[in-house]
Formats: sequence, C-alpha cells, structure tokens
Amino acid sequence: MVVVPSAACPCASGSRFAQCCQPLHNGEIAPSPERLMRSRYAAFVVGNEHYLRATWHPLTRPEDLELDPQLRWNKLEIIDAGESGDEGFVAFRAAWHIGDESGQLSEHSRFRRAYGRWYYVDGDVAPS
Repeated sequence: MVVVPSAACPCASGSRFAQCCQPLHNGEIAPSPERLMRSRYAAFVVGNEHYLRATWHPLTRPEDLELDPQLRWNKLEIIDAGESGDEGFVAFRAAWHIGDESGQLSEHSRFRRAYGRWYYVDGDVAPS
C-alpha cells in the first residue's frame, strides 16, 4: 500500500505521514519504544520489509521476512507503553483483513535500546 506523505499517518498518531513515521523509515532514530512500535506498524501497512528488519533486534530477528501483499492493516490502538533504562514495552491492538476475513492482533511487545537506538525484541500475542 502506498501512503502519500501528506496523508494521515497509518500509525494513528494524528500527524501526517511525512512528519510522523516516514522520517523514521528514512533513517531517523525513534526516540521511544512507542514511536518505534508506531513506525513498525506503519511499515507493515506500506510493506517496508527493510525497515522492519532494520528495527528488529539482531538477536531475535528472523532470517527471512516475507509480508503477505494481500494482508491489510487498518487500525492501531496503543493500550499501554513504557520504558525503564534500556528496556521498554508496548501493548497494542491492530485490526487486519485479508479477502473476506478480518481479525485483531493483540500483543505485548518488548523493546531494547542498543547501540543508541531502540529495537523490537519480541512479543507475547494474546489469543484473539
């Protein structure tokens, strides 16, 4: 999916994509676990596999990452977020659909700061 820079950011921040997640996709460093989570969600929306791999912690990053081009993410809701030192978390819900099927992903994600930037480590997915 292509998101026009002047359009609302898919991460539901209320900002335009050009001022919100696009700069992070272009190399700006996310200042917090929540901002990284939002930018990773936007990367799923636009199909930016490179950004997803680059922001996944090297110790837990999968060797292969293939996004399903038919899967559409349509809503992100941040439930809770926080950080302490170099550890952080984000609890969120994300709505998706593929064809006639739709659902919701609920996850409690863990983040770690290393080398001066935040990385996604892993997450616990709640049953839907």
